[in-house]
Amino acid sequence: MILTANNIALKPLTLDDSDVLFQLTDKNRDYLREWLPWVDDTKTVEDSKSFIQSTIDNKNAAHFGIWFNENLVGVIGYHFIHKANRKGHIGYWLDENSQGKGVMTIACRLLIKHGFEQLNLNRIEISCAVDNEKSCAIPERLGFQQEGTFRQVEWLYDHFVDHKFYALLKEDWKE
Repeated sequence: MILTANNIALKPLTLDDSDVLFQLTDKNRDYLREWLPWVDDTKTVEDSKSFIQSTIDNKNAAHFGIWFNENLVGVIGYHFIHKANRKGHIGYWLDENSQGKGVMTIACRLLIKHGFEQLNLNRIEISCAVDNEKSCAIPERLGFQQEGTFRQVEWLYDHFVDHKFYALLKEDWKE
């Protein structure tokens, strides 16, 4: 399944994307490392391949490459989908040079629509490091409600960070 809007396409990651995903990660390594704890563990194409294989194998998740003008520029997905409670948790990252163009906002809209309409979710969650203003701006722009702050929820290499926790209910979603 491919989700599209404007010049953006969300395509399920395949093993054929391993090289380009690793190159994108490697190019953005210093930038991504500020907020993402997995960057230092992604050292080779095989690491990207293992990540993609894990996303394919996990039936309670759904990950997509973000393609902008036919170039892979990031990853977005439901890190987990809790089918019994009809909720999912979105995570995302974007190439530094692709920011400020509305790419992630559109990608999130596509994934939210997919979640509510195709996956029959009732609740979609996003959590972001408190000081990651660019990441926090996405759920705020899309009408999510901030439901709280989780203290010291994520270990980033040498320190803990707090996260803002956001949620959007199907009944509150406006396309």
